[in-house]
Amino acid sequence: MEPIYIAGIAMTEFGRHPDRSLQDLALEALNGALADAGAQRADIGAVFYAGITNGALQGQLSIPGQVVMSKIGIEGVPAYNVENACASGSTAVHLAVQSLRAGATDVALALGCEKMVVADKAKSFALFEAGWDVARAEENFATLSKMGDGVVPPPGSESDRPYSRFMSIYAGFCRWHMKTYGTTQRQIAAVCAKNHNHSVHNPYSQFRKPFTIEEVLAAPPITYPITLPMCAPMTDGAAAAIICTEAGLKRIGADPKRCVRIAASVIRSFTLRSMDETDKHVSHLAALQAYETAGLGPQDMHVAEVHDASAMGEIIQAENLGLAPMGLGGVCAERGDFTVGGRIPINPSGGLESKGHPLGATGIGQLFELTTQLRGEAGARQVEGARHAIQENGGGLIGVEEGAVAVHILSR
Repeated sequence: MEPIYIAGIAMTEFGRHPDRSLQDLALEALNGALADAGAQRADIGAVFYAGITNGALQGQLSIPGQVVMSKIGIEGVPAYNVENACASGSTAVHLAVQSLRAGATDVALALGCEKMVVADKAKSFALFEAGWDVARAEENFATLSKMGDGVVPPPGSESDRPYSRFMSIYAGFCRWHMKTYGTTQRQIAAVCAKNHNHSVHNPYSQFRKPFTIEEVLAAPPITYPITLPMCAPMTDGAAAAIICTEAGLKRIGADPKRCVRIAASVIRSFTLRSMDETDKHVSHLAALQAYETAGLGPQDMHVAEVHDASAMGEIIQAENLGLAPMGLGGVCAERGDFTVGGRIPINPSGGLESKGHPLGATGIGQLFELTTQLRGEAGARQVEGARHAIQENGGGLIGVEEGAVAVHILSR
């Protein structure tokens, strides 16, 4: 297949930005990516826009991408609106890659942007209720909640405050892993503490406060075994990538030393499997496909960014990607394997728990971190000698797993 490259990539600081508009955030990300690539707006031949809350929270139910582009100086080129739940940004990148390989253009833009922090918190929480089959919402919730049967929450480990009931589903995944493999709350807290400590060195992160494992365990409970620091927050933010063929790189005059090759770009959808059929997990199958495409394996990866809407997600996805043996992700986390300086650093950005989770921008934000790592530009969070990196980004729920998963492998 023709080589495809990230020529330029940028993101805003993720966080709460009450005084900034959607287009203001998008403009910052676009200008940053163009400057990084040495490109101009006129060089862009196609746009793939991920902004899945624009309709629900800003009322822009149709053509959100075209509306944003009209305010940030891009016109006259095809613009595609991408919705794949939390995997939307990564899906925009994947579709840009396909467009380049099809010869539709030689320079494409993938841009994700969200304004999720609004005065009506219930409206924001309601977004997550759309991430499954809404016609079977109560059945979905009952089925997924039962995954945790057999693990009794200790007294005082359940919050009285209202949260998205997806927290109960995340807790169900945790409890299933605990009773199946012996994973402990402390191991989950070790992931969380590690990510918050990584985030201290990331100027783009929503939270930059270090935590010890003990502080994570003592934090306000959500629902056992999840405590508040283990969860991704509501976030505003944008991220953009300029993606090119070799001809496109030459046309815009990009610096080849700073371009990162997309060695694999994979999107897969759910399998209607049982919880025990871990070998059929959509993330695992997507990773196998990506490794085969790239001609690499998990042993070749130097750094990873995975989807940790809750800390347990990192353990599950590390196992799915083959970065830890099945059932031993918690053990690996607790002994430091996933820490910068460890065997396979995961989420050096701080992960979604710390960096934030502006849904449509999340996946491109992950790729920004990995590109920064492969360029050797990550400063105090730099993974030394990183040449190959893997990203996993999931969205929605069908059955007992993500409805959509993206896996990208990047290489220098």
